[in-house]
Amino acid sequence: MTETELRDLFWADEDLQQILKLSRDLQLADTWICAGILRNFVWNVLSGRPGFDATTDVDVVFYDSKISYAATLELEQQLLTTAPQYRWQLKNEVYMHQHTPGGQPYTDTCDAIAKFPETATAIGLHLIDGTPELFLPYGSADLCALAVRPTPYFKQDAQRMASYQRRVQTKPWQQKWPQLQIFLT
Repeated sequence: MTETELRDLFWADEDLQQILKLSRDLQLADTWICAGILRNFVWNVLSGRPGFDATTDVDVVFYDSKISYAATLELEQQLLTTAPQYRWQLKNEVYMHQHTPGGQPYTDTCDAIAKFPETATAIGLHLIDGTPELFLPYGSADLCALAVRPTPYFKQDAQRMASYQRRVQTKPWQQKWPQLQIFLT
């Protein structure tokens, strides 16, 4: 699928539209939905399943140094109260580099997404003036081929690669998507 086809696929889904609008309504800087909610959607569609899966975490990321961790948790609770049908995970990427071995501060949300562990997970979607915009720093080939590979950021550091390898080995992805190919190097 091309970037345009993926964007249109996401935008055609009522749940993703609602999630995008609720994320935008938070009025946070540089806000995107990303990672598993979009990756799993594509993998489901390619596997003949309905795209949206209510059991998947709804990852919403933003970048704002003025918003504390505690304030982020309050905003996440607001989302959980407003739309409890979704499994909200709200993260301020100003602080998230601390969870990556050898991680350096990110410059913005797209920088953070580009430094996610897997190329298929490095995907973001947000609304710009009511129009969905897709961010795919590594393109859509791995995502659409159901291939899990480390991002260049994880490949360049032994500690991050070890973290990537532990992560993908503990995920039950192949139980749900048996055609998935996981590359450990």
